[in-house]
Amino acid sequence: MKLLTFDIEDWYNCDFIDNDFNWDRHEVRIYESVQRILDELHERKIKGTFFCLGWLAEKHPDVIKSIDKYGHHIGCHSYQHELSFRFSPKEFKEDTYKATKLLEDIIGKEVNAFRAPGFSITSKNLHCFEILLELGFKYDASVFPAAHDYGGLPEFGVSDPFIIQTKSGILKEFPMNVHKILNKNIVFSGGGFFRLLPYPVIKKFTNETDYLMTYFHPRDFDEAQPVIKSLPAMRKFKSYVGIKGAFKKFNKYLSDYHFFDIEEADKHIDWNNSKIVKL
Repeated sequence: MKLLTFDIEDWYNCDFIDNDFNWDRHEVRIYESVQRILDELHERKIKGTFFCLGWLAEKHPDVIKSIDKYGHHIGCHSYQHELSFRFSPKEFKEDTYKATKLLEDIIGKEVNAFRAPGFSITSKNLHCFEILLELGFKYDASVFPAAHDYGGLPEFGVSDPFIIQTKSGILKEFPMNVHKILNKNIVFSGGGFFRLLPYPVIKKFTNETDYLMTYFHPRDFDEAQPVIKSLPAMRKFKSYVGIKGAFKKFNKYLSDYHFFDIEEADKHIDWNNSKIVKL
């Protein structure tokens, strides 16, 4: 099973670029970059899950309206891309509720899926899953089942859909998948590694993976985006490597495999036989 998901944020919507979150001063590129993705998916009759920032819903609601108009599944990606472990439980709930309400008011339907910015739910803030259930979420896609820049949850040890059980009920989890190279777990189905690796390598790893979770960003394909020269060398490499030609590689991926959004994938999973992680 292969899932198609996007994190909808503009080129500057990251705390490592602008940690005061004063984003109104930046060039807006989100309209064209999202429309390019929507046009490609429409041509191929493919649906995906789009995890959107509440801030974008507030400042650029037409972007959210366009995604919904094309029939895609819309999820929440926080209000302003602040890492989840930086919040107290109360702050996380307020931030997530604010973002979700903004999105729901625009599309006129329930937002039932969540992805934490930077996969920033770790062993130290597992309360986030309980809060998501309290807010009415059905799906989560925040688990990175290996060590990660922002923590990860290697102790979960699951790279397939599974159930998170809390005192408030169950949450259906769609984690990232990982592939081991030289004893290091990487995610090749999105972000920097997708842009860096040659397509035959990506295809080989994909063919060896039963469950695949992709995660793309509009900026992954935007060759004309501004380059933040002040970034540390490694962060700059991760942010901009392989952008030229990435959209062509993305199109090849869409041609070679059949993808589902999260809601559609849910219908094809035997949850009765899925692993249960009790918190």
